[in-house]
Amino acid sequence: MTQVIVVGAGNWGRNLVRNFYELGALAGVVEMDASLREKVVASYPDVSVYQDYQQALATDISAFVFATPAPSHYKLAMMALEAGKDVFVEKPMTLRTDEARSLAEFANRESRILMVGHLLLYQPAISWMRDYLATGKAGNVFHVATQRLKLGKVRREENVWWSFAPHDISVILELLGKPQLQGVTASGHAMLQPGIEDNVHVDLVFAGGQTAHVHCSWYWPLLARNTVVIGDKQMLVYDEVLQKITIYDRGVDEDFNNRDGGSEVVEVADSQPLRIECQHFLDCVKTRQRPLSDGWNGVAVVEILEKATELLNG
Repeated sequence: MTQVIVVGAGNWGRNLVRNFYELGALAGVVEMDASLREKVVASYPDVSVYQDYQQALATDISAFVFATPAPSHYKLAMMALEAGKDVFVEKPMTLRTDEARSLAEFANRESRILMVGHLLLYQPAISWMRDYLATGKAGNVFHVATQRLKLGKVRREENVWWSFAPHDISVILELLGKPQLQGVTASGHAMLQPGIEDNVHVDLVFAGGQTAHVHCSWYWPLLARNTVVIGDKQMLVYDEVLQKITIYDRGVDEDFNNRDGGSEVVEVADSQPLRIECQHFLDCVKTRQRPLSDGWNGVAVVEILEKATELLNG
């Protein structure tokens, strides 16, 4: 059985700790905060708990999972790869494209598994949409638009773009078939703290003419998380809050008249994407298959995050 050590047991890390434990794969936890270590010991008395990352790295456990603050991802993940470990690192993979590429290249060269925590790719509804679009029933896909909006937790160390957008960028790239990025435009509004955008709009153009729009905000009166796919035959809407996919048989005919063939709601099993994601990492470590959200997927997402940031910063 593949065993992992989770580094970071904070707000999100504790979810990874719980899932890997329930999968029977948790060998250890690294946490610098004493109060969090005490909670881990109390909840998982049979699991090794480390304060020192280097001590954990020296064990014979071959797979490490990182849920530490984003600025630490590159250094910690590279140390693990250099020590011969397989690596799962939470989003965003790194804060710079060159660092993300360095991790992906090293993992390729040394035949290590490198996986990024792009959770929505393991949401059954997204998998269903990807497979449905591959059938051609929706026709040629022109555009994907995403919204991730709520009155949420405002952060001081990162803007809403880096906090929310990795989810949606990974979905856009997956639904469009991993296209080559051609251009980015971005606008944002820092309402609460100078230099930290609370509301961001980004437009993406890909080789071949496909486009996408991302809107994210943590200062918004309504909760909205949805993905809209515009094809020349059909349109799809995924409401992440309601866990509902609707297929709209609508469009414009050759004479530019509106066409409306009705709509259909698709029932998709509502399973646990985090459990699926954790199991996928364990499977990849065991079989050496390339993860769905591999290092190069991480590179593509960070590249878009970074290019939009440069525009937001002027």
